[in-house]
Amino acid sequence: MKLDRMIGILSVLLQQEKVTAPYLAEKFEVSRRTINRDIEALCMAGIPLITERGVGGGISIVEGYAIDRTLLCTEEIQAILTGLKSLDSISQTNQYAKLMEKLSVGSSGMLTGDPHILIDLSSWYKVSLPPKIDQLHKAILSSQKVSFLYYSPKGETMRIVEPYDLIFYWSSWYVWAWCTIRKDFRLFKLNRMTNLQTMETFKKRPAPLPDLSPEQVFPRVYEVKVEIHPDCKWRLVEEYGIDSFTEQPDGMLLFSGGFSDKNTMICWIASFGDKARLLEPAAFQQDIWEFAEKICQKYRKI
Repeated sequence: MKLDRMIGILSVLLQQEKVTAPYLAEKFEVSRRTINRDIEALCMAGIPLITERGVGGGISIVEGYAIDRTLLCTEEIQAILTGLKSLDSISQTNQYAKLMEKLSVGSSGMLTGDPHILIDLSSWYKVSLPPKIDQLHKAILSSQKVSFLYYSPKGETMRIVEPYDLIFYWSSWYVWAWCTIRKDFRLFKLNRMTNLQTMETFKKRPAPLPDLSPEQVFPRVYEVKVEIHPDCKWRLVEEYGIDSFTEQPDGMLLFSGGFSDKNTMICWIASFGDKARLLEPAAFQQDIWEFAEKICQKYRKI
């Protein structure tokens, strides 16, 4: 943990002109004395740090300094660079290249990330997503409110929020923000946001991190059992894992799972077409029949 913390401290110093020991102590959740020992250890390792006392003082790293590769082994640097490269996939800046120069100083050639791990965080939205991330990131750093039109299953609403964190989770990007309408912290999906506008500054409030556990975000309200054709085994493995179903003597797959709302459950079963049949709860079989009947009505006259 000490090495991880020291690397973290070094990362902060490379990104900020000057920081104080109390700031680092709070950020890494340790005592100020521990931070002082870490700073001494970094100096002994050859990192040129400057400490200034008094008002306006703090800890800084000599301008123009880049990390000596001897601090980390090649595999560790490659792991760091792989992560940096993944961030570059959604960034409109050249931050990855700049950090690469600092991390690979003193080597005969610039190191690259692990060539066998490729991460693209931009997904399908290479054009629309980066500008949103960049605008929201700047708003977070400058403590500025943002307004946007938000699309949700309940309709479209204009929102004004105080943004705190950008989060990549469930293969999508979200912003964790205080919603001025709901008077609470909410998670907003970037792909559902349009017409982003930066507004006036706000005073930051204590911001707890969101609980992103599946149990919290997707509570299992409806437990179901579904009989599914073996042709769709790949989909069950991909979406819910190999333990989500059992193979029956006749070859059919018995899926057991939970859904947070009935409409999502019905749409999921219907997406299998004639290769899935809801067994339990039997009361919802009528809902699926009505769902299919409405679709048939749309095409009956064709």
